[in-house]
Amino acid sequence: MAAQDGEELFDILDDGGRPLGVRKARRLVHRDGDWHRSVHVWVLLERGPDGLEPDSRQSAAEPWVLFQQRSPDKDTWPGALEVAVSGHYRAGEDLAGALREAEEEIGLPLSPRDVVRLGTRRSQDDHARGIVDRELQDVLLATTRRALEELRPDPHEVTALLSLPLGAALRLVRGEVPRASGLVRRPPDAAGAVKVEPRDVRLDEFVVARDGYFERALDTIRRRLAGEVPAPWLLG
Repeated sequence: MAAQDGEELFDILDDGGRPLGVRKARRLVHRDGDWHRSVHVWVLLERGPDGLEPDSRQSAAEPWVLFQQRSPDKDTWPGALEVAVSGHYRAGEDLAGALREAEEEIGLPLSPRDVVRLGTRRSQDDHARGIVDRELQDVLLATTRRALEELRPDPHEVTALLSLPLGAALRLVRGEVPRASGLVRRPPDAAGAVKVEPRDVRLDEFVVARDGYFERALDTIRRRLAGEVPAPWLLG
């Protein structure tokens, strides 16, 4: 499977998110800058890494946030770190269908009952030559008891998986620290063994989000874990 299928059909929306009754191939949608729907799933790992000393500023029970490193063959943001799961709605697809991306990308089956809505984001991105990517993103949260090494990323779409303590991730995206320390899961070696090793990351290794998206999502996750029930937000 390639990193993306340029002929995959999307439903086209107007700038308010209303369907126009038109379907177009992905490559044409990105060429023409049409609005379309996508899904972002933030994933919390309830099981922290075994044998790793927690940061002095975090609780030992603090959950870890999962990120993916995009394939170098992606048409947008190749090789960058981003939300654990991100993908498009295919034409005619509902949320249950779009959540297939979680199993396809990182090997985590999800249904609508496994996620909660954090908000909606209107994203416009023209950083890549010849591509204008306008997405209405459903931003969701899932929690899993699976450990980092138990996930199964698709090597055609995901180069590696990174986990960061929630507090460290939030400090990083706020610009309070120059780097954060986490763990990275590499693809299996020739013998099928999975290696998980420490890794420090900088904010400039992530997909650029000038609208404060990462901070908004991570802070909403923090508030939910503190017992609050924040209303879903609209960003952009």
